Amino acid sequence: MDSSNKTFLPTQNYKNRNWYLIDCKGQRLGRLATTIASLLKGKTKAHYYPSVDTGDYIVLINADSILVNDTSKHYLVSNPGRPGHSLKIRKVTDCLPKLTIERAVKRMLSQTETKRLMRRLKIYNSEHHTHHAQNPIEIDVTNFYSSIKVQN
Repeated sequence: MDSSNKTFLPTQNYKNRNWYLIDCKGQRLGRLATTIASLLKGKTKAHYYPSVDTGDYIVLINADSILVNDTSKHYLVSNPGRPGHSLKIRKVTDCLPKLTIERAVKRMLSQTETKRLMRRLKIYNSEHHTHHAQNPIEIDVTNFYSSIKVQN
């Protein structure tokens, strides 16, 4: 074998994770969810390798002002299962925008990586978040691939 191979493959204990801040105000749910899923997996990094987890942390602010298609139906149905108790149906986008975003991102990830990667997604309904100490990098999702810089 030639020892001149310079390909970098991250190991399982690779801990170089970035923090990103995304403002959800005026953003579409589907386009935002695809961006979040690729950041959580680490696909934007130059040294991405499918079997090694190189994903980043994501902080979403203003989750309550996300744009959801009005024709699609997002409902929560509560069926107590007791005689005399009726079904309770709530529209998810009106009461729980955090749950709507989580469901969209979860369905873009595989079942084996969902639980592990969703721990890195932090969602807040207002501008205020508790992750100022991590110095998150602010990303403009409309120009996603031109605003992100590859960081090792």
